[in-house]
Amino acid sequence: MMRRQGPGRRTLLERESELGAVEAALTELCGGPAADPAGPRTGGVIAFAGPGGAGKTALLAEARRRAAARGCTVISARAGEQEQGVAFHVVRQLFQPVLAATGEDTHRRILGGWYDIVAPAVGLVVSADGGAPDPHGVRDGLDWLVTGFAVQRAPVVMILDDAHWADTESLDWLTRFAPRVVDLPMLLAVGYRPEELSADASAVRGITERQGSRPRLLAPLTPGAVGRIVRETLGPEADDAFCRECWAVTGGNPFEVVELTAKVRERDLKPQSVNLAHLRELVSSAKDSGLNDRLTRLGTSAVRLAWAVAVLGSEATPALAADVAGLSSTETADLALRLADARIFAQPRPAPEERPLEFLHPLIATAVYRAIPGALRVAMHGSAASTVLTAGRGSGAAGRHLLELHPEADSWVVRHLRAAAREYLRAGAPDAARRCLARALREPPSLQERPAVLYELGCAAQLSEPAVTVNHLRAALEEPALGPELRDAVTFRLAQAYGHSGRMEEAAQVVAAEAGRATSARTRLRMQTEQIMWNMFRSDSQDSPARSRRLARLADRFSGRGTAERYLLGLRAFDAMTRGEPVATALRYADEALGDGLSWTDEEWGFEVPILVALTFLHCDQPGRAEELFAEGVAECERKGWRGAHLAFGLTLLGHVRYRRGALAEAEELAREGLRVADLVGPETPAHWTAVGTLVETLLARGRVEEAHEFAAEHTCGGNTNIPQALMCPDAPTVRGELLLARSMHREARQRLAEIGHRMDRRGMRNPAWCPWQLHLAQALALTEPRQAAEVAQDAVRRAHQFGAHSMIGRALHTAGLVAQGPERLRLLADAVDHLERSPSAYDLALALVDHGTALRRIGLPQEAGERLYRGLEGAVQCGADALAVRARDELSATGLRPLQLRADHGSPLTSQEQAAAERAALGWGDDRIGVELGLEEREVAQVLSGVYRKVGADRTGLSKVLGAPAGLAFGGRVPRPVSGR
Repeated sequence: MMRRQGPGRRTLLERESELGAVEAALTELCGGPAADPAGPRTGGVIAFAGPGGAGKTALLAEARRRAAARGCTVISARAGEQEQGVAFHVVRQLFQPVLAATGEDTHRRILGGWYDIVAPAVGLVVSADGGAPDPHGVRDGLDWLVTGFAVQRAPVVMILDDAHWADTESLDWLTRFAPRVVDLPMLLAVGYRPEELSADASAVRGITERQGSRPRLLAPLTPGAVGRIVRETLGPEADDAFCRECWAVTGGNPFEVVELTAKVRERDLKPQSVNLAHLRELVSSAKDSGLNDRLTRLGTSAVRLAWAVAVLGSEATPALAADVAGLSSTETADLALRLADARIFAQPRPAPEERPLEFLHPLIATAVYRAIPGALRVAMHGSAASTVLTAGRGSGAAGRHLLELHPEADSWVVRHLRAAAREYLRAGAPDAARRCLARALREPPSLQERPAVLYELGCAAQLSEPAVTVNHLRAALEEPALGPELRDAVTFRLAQAYGHSGRMEEAAQVVAAEAGRATSARTRLRMQTEQIMWNMFRSDSQDSPARSRRLARLADRFSGRGTAERYLLGLRAFDAMTRGEPVATALRYADEALGDGLSWTDEEWGFEVPILVALTFLHCDQPGRAEELFAEGVAECERKGWRGAHLAFGLTLLGHVRYRRGALAEAEELAREGLRVADLVGPETPAHWTAVGTLVETLLARGRVEEAHEFAAEHTCGGNTNIPQALMCPDAPTVRGELLLARSMHREARQRLAEIGHRMDRRGMRNPAWCPWQLHLAQALALTEPRQAAEVAQDAVRRAHQFGAHSMIGRALHTAGLVAQGPERLRLLADAVDHLERSPSAYDLALALVDHGTALRRIGLPQEAGERLYRGLEGAVQCGADALAVRARDELSATGLRPLQLRADHGSPLTSQEQAAAERAALGWGDDRIGVELGLEEREVAQVLSGVYRKVGADRTGLSKVLGAPAGLAFGGRVPRPVSGR
């Protein structure tokens, strides 16, 4: 049979406005004829909306042609009705043609550090045991890939047709990425049907609206334009009445007009008014029942092939379609040409590889698919699943077909749905994985397999939605066929899910209830460790002293050889620190627990204990080591593409370390980024409140009290709210009390801080380094109850001395000095400065220096005051404590002095003098001996070492470890901003 050639490229009628917009956008992207090829390019978004057949595809094709003519790199994709549930289907269409011509080495070079995270999403084959990135990580990786591609292949035009059918994962990435194209040499062109946007796809509307414009709605053709198409196709003899009727019966829909004229020509009807009655019959033959009648007339084999292509969708290669339809390859080739001649299939395009068979228009594909009888359609999906598996396309490709089958307790279906879920998880698509596992559960699986399916279903949302996992994991625990090994895994995951949702009591109860079932001593120890940990995280725990004694007895039995023992030692270190045991005790256990490192992304053990060990170092005046551990944890999360609670905690606590060291601008930036990531996981989680508390503390330290108040009110930290009953750093209620104090609301602050003190003491958490409620309470009492304020402050000093960290002793002495009077005030403030000079706490030292200088000025000692105030001003400026710097300048002015040129930033590397002093101090030399060696006074040695402590992030006892650390991190180097790329 001769194949009829398709018509040439038609002129787009009455689309001048839309084509003008395309031309303008391409000119902005590429520049005019005389533009500099290396000059700046401006990207943007253009969208066309209209019903099926309105001409969106033709406009996008013309945009593609014009972009190619201008030398643009064009990538394109077309979403499909049958592929809406296939995760990253659109993304793969966009990038697989780019990646297909190269090998793995090139792919790794292109994707860089994002390879293991992004490769599965773009359709590359990777190791199945590489771990599951969370969706946020995959989106960030795709952003990085596309940004690099746009820069390297500029200018780039990205086209997405039928976006209303785009899969959720691709659409979620695209709508978030679209606002960035204005800053890239990239034009994004989109076409969609507004009336068919699902709830998930409704974000398509926002793609252009975010750019300050609206989608261009395609209007129907006017009678004049329809008449022109009719006369171009059927000849000039077509009379006005006939042309007018063609417009009336099609409503001016371009696709229907073209189809109608083609059928008039096939029927050999004269385009005259005498044949008007036939037009409506011809229009109906192109739709629904008429189309199916036309398909039926081509024969049973043609119907089977059309149905097979409708079921397979974009996978409908001739070979696969033939297999599903039960036809030979020869029959398939012949029938494909006949269906193309009948304007049901698109004309096959010659290509070196086997291209899928396609319908002429998506409207035809939809009509054919819906015409398949229900039972037969289900059977054909089953056949399609078997066919794509046999063809080696994997369980992920078969998964969408398996979802359409009726439940029949088929173990083969369950097996491949579970495999498809694993593929989706590996690609960072947990929602698609959950759909497969939920369907597997309805199959249903065998009683022996059901617990595993429930466990996998629960784990699918662990990183991004921990609250969703709880029901499935609880159901798994109740399964009678649950084996001991899987039972342990379910228990630990369920406890983690409770914990990450702020439900610490339930987390502890789960492991406590299952500990009695444990059959091995190692498992029992693991569960005891978890129970202690989750109870430790409870802010309302009633048995803290007893738990601490039990923990101490357990820890003394172990040397940290196994993972469970090291985690238990980590808990012991943290408990010793919060209870205020000597610094040396807490550090000894922390070092034993740390060993050669603790992983943040170990899915079996979790990241809680590594965080507690790092916090122990922080509060024991070793913030440099804490910063190193948090930075390593953030990097580990980024390598695995984890953008959930793990990364949120890492970024926020890294910011908290920076706050404690006095790098307030960096602390604010990291806390804001941590809050952004935490809110992607969910509001009012421990990660959220940790970020809120850190940011409020940092803003207060910078002197931006009103901004802190407004921020806290926005996040309900300033009033009554549902804060999780969980241990947090910083403690959210204490931060609220500090905010009230900063706003001079002393009565409210006293009440809240007294309640916090009662809670902390009841739990045995007596270390003011962990929760400085006494420091704030003393200041809140100072105006009305000075004697009680002094008592509270002196108790804090006693507790700080018992703990032994210079930074905490200095802070407590500073507070005691602020609430004291007369000579005692000066003595306490001087002692505070002395201790803080031996600590790595730059902001606390600057604050104490300014307050001590102010006190000296007021008793008429301007020279001594000037020295303190100048050093305090220098520290405040370097910390970013703007309000403190203003106060220091005012005090200097009041003494009649002018601020001099400030010295080098404390974030700079050690000077040769500081290096020499630090090395000798690390060897245990006293200040007097160092002074003799370096030709300095003992007081000068103390000041030199004070700068060393702040730069390296350690007190004197930690110098020996820090001086052996990598210089870039140990000596105050900025931690790379771990939020926007690799």
